[in-house]
Amino acid sequence: MSKSLSAPLAPGSIIGILGGGQLGRMAASAAAELGYHCHIYCPEADSPASEVSRFTTTAAYDDEKALAAFAEHVDVVTYEFENVPAKTAAFLIDRVPVNPGPNVLHICQNRLREKDFCNSINVPTTRYMEVTNPGSLDRVVRDMGRPCILKTTEMGYDGKGQTFISAETDLTDAWNAVAPNLEQAELVVEALVDFRMEISVIVARSIQGDCQAYIPVENRHKNHILDQTIVPARISQKISDRAEALARHMAEEMELVGMMAVEMFVTTDDEILVNEMAPRPHNSGHWSMDACVTSQFEQFIRSIAGVNLGSVFRHSDAVMTNLLGDDVEKWEEILSDPATKLHLYGKDEAKPGRKMGHFTRIIPRN
Repeated sequence: MSKSLSAPLAPGSIIGILGGGQLGRMAASAAAELGYHCHIYCPEADSPASEVSRFTTTAAYDDEKALAAFAEHVDVVTYEFENVPAKTAAFLIDRVPVNPGPNVLHICQNRLREKDFCNSINVPTTRYMEVTNPGSLDRVVRDMGRPCILKTTEMGYDGKGQTFISAETDLTDAWNAVAPNLEQAELVVEALVDFRMEISVIVARSIQGDCQAYIPVENRHKNHILDQTIVPARISQKISDRAEALARHMAEEMELVGMMAVEMFVTTDDEILVNEMAPRPHNSGHWSMDACVTSQFEQFIRSIAGVNLGSVFRHSDAVMTNLLGDDVEKWEEILSDPATKLHLYGKDEAKPGRKMGHFTRIIPRN
């Protein structure tokens, strides 16, 4: 029988986090401020999150003996990335509450299921079609039209697991780019969207059903990786209200307990199309750490721990910039600006494209 929280977690309780990356690190720091301890579970030793957490288990996500011991030691489990195996969440929820629940994880870790879910609740998405083999790719691309994008349904992020199909693209090459050496695979073809910007909305929903959404923000990418988030997004109030309403609707229909980021396209015709969702804090919400009464990480901990949500009031506008690879060497220059807040993730090696930290420039509101 699935476990659920019967009462808000008291200070001193232990929150289990699956995954040890920077999102887990910042969530664990927020949890500590509320008086909670965190227990990180991930396969990698010396993870960024383990540096700031009281307990750590280093084990594979399919190690049932380690998972059972982890479940015995914590009061609730959450995750800091959505590629945790669904079987792991299902194994844990029979032993300890898991927020967000395995059903939310099941939807959000697969692009086809995400879009099918959205369409089932009248949330608009990009046009898409499933592809299972090279032969069906030819038919789907003819129906979809070129240009379009071929993507894996799972494990894709920061531009990985996808390829652009132009008028000249050989479809065999396209298939091999995302599903090398496979004759069968679950892929999706998406129509190219004529959009003027990408926005995202971070929404949290409590066990009690209270829903709070942060203002829509504008995301700018370089090489498929988020470079800057501009707060607030430069859109009309009508579009902003519509984006928030869509995110709330999705959270409620999903019966979310926790936090979810919803990435959306604003088209040149001012329509909103949902692109992807992530059931956790999100890179595009980092600005809230310095510009809101309640950061996305504190809100995340509040929501999964069963306590009341905090205020999402924004006291400042902001521009958040990621530090990728060697950009982290600019830390001294960044700190020379008194209006800038620097956050580093404690990673030892600065690989190209690796998120090493971020900084937020605060712009007081008039």
